[in-house]
Amino acid sequence: MLVAHSGTPNTGKPIWKESEIDSAVVVRARGLPWQATDHDVAQFFVGLNIAPGGVALCLSAEGRRNGEALVRFEDSEQRELALKRHRHFLHNRYIEVYRATGEDFLQVAAGSSSEAVRFVSRGGAMIVRMRGLPYDCTEAQIREFFASGESGCKVMEGGVLFVNKSDGRPTGDAFVMFDDEAAGQRALAKHKHTIGSRYIELFRSTQAEVQQVVNRSLESVQVVVQGNRKDCIRLRGLPYEAHVENIVEFLGDAARHIVFQGVHMVYNAQGHPSGEAFIQMDSEISAATAAAIAHNKYMQIGKKQRYIEVFQCSPEDMNLVITSPPLPPQLVLPPRPLYPQPAVAGMVPTLIAPFTPVYWPYPSPPVSPNVYPLPSQPGLVLITGLCPNVTPQEILAHFHSNPEIAAESVQMLRWGSAQCGGEALVRFRSRVDAERALAEHAGTPFGAAPVNLTLIHS
Repeated sequence: MLVAHSGTPNTGKPIWKESEIDSAVVVRARGLPWQATDHDVAQFFVGLNIAPGGVALCLSAEGRRNGEALVRFEDSEQRELALKRHRHFLHNRYIEVYRATGEDFLQVAAGSSSEAVRFVSRGGAMIVRMRGLPYDCTEAQIREFFASGESGCKVMEGGVLFVNKSDGRPTGDAFVMFDDEAAGQRALAKHKHTIGSRYIELFRSTQAEVQQVVNRSLESVQVVVQGNRKDCIRLRGLPYEAHVENIVEFLGDAARHIVFQGVHMVYNAQGHPSGEAFIQMDSEISAATAAAIAHNKYMQIGKKQRYIEVFQCSPEDMNLVITSPPLPPQLVLPPRPLYPQPAVAGMVPTLIAPFTPVYWPYPSPPVSPNVYPLPSQPGLVLITGLCPNVTPQEILAHFHSNPEIAAESVQMLRWGSAQCGGEALVRFRSRVDAERALAEHAGTPFGAAPVNLTLIHS
């Protein structure tokens, strides 16, 4: 009789990058709901023996779950049975299941930070990820946060791991470990409670997510020294399937002059390939030669053939794309009106002023190193028909049912009254997120009253 390890997908012996994983026991599950946890994955494969610590939820370029997971089973027979779950359903979504390799699993689940490995070695029953912490938050504050109130619970000894950047600065994230499932569930009930003035987001997490987030935060981007020299090249028009190996092959002999870790693939804000890459060469002559030889040359991947534009550029040009930080939000009260006059019924108003965020609940999560999100237009949704006394915090909470498309900020355009419904503008990371939020919340009542949602075309 097969027994599902539904209670242990999150625990197990820590995995190092030097570990060996048999490729015959690994699958990739794709199409998971954004809020799926390790236990959801275990439920999907119920009846099969998942190895302890064998569920590795994959993160996107922005450090958020991307709907994929690598799953390691106890033996090859279990893996073959798992493959037969291809296109079965989880929470009304069909899941694709493919063969994967041990190397694929290690890339997601393996750790290189001894501190992170020590943390996951403590053997707790549940790990919770905290996001949005004050930068000066202490372990004592975290323990008090979980211990307070009727649903208080105790954090394990040594069960707090802060996520810091390579220079020691905090990211606003932490992982917390609990002795048993019941304590972890009580901890999750404190989602959106506050530490100081900050709303704290809580998510069930895994060993693999701890390793991924810590690894990425420590591997910070090295900013090259800027100047007038042009010892870099920029490639445009790359097939979306292109990897570093394809670029090296495309450049031929010129690839010998690429500096160590000098190939930088560029991804957009949604984590998809942008078709561009920057490459650091060992000299200006090498960069000029590579650009002259490879410009408008064809790259072939499978049956696809694309001609690639190659330009010589400077480190400053590269840094403008790959290291430009977002501008810090400014608090402006009262907000400036976005529209010159009330919107006419049936017409989508035109945005005439820069969006001024009024309420920013938390910092963005750590971004994957060597993956550089391009600046993208935010997505804006107009809400009309709001009840009186509805606050920006309540609007944000309304859109937080799916943390992957959570609203970033809210601006009240008009407060509701007994005679007239309120209006607010909600900002999302991208237009794609705004469209997804619109699809998920269209027709959903806000409080006791229905509201209208409109996507703003800016």
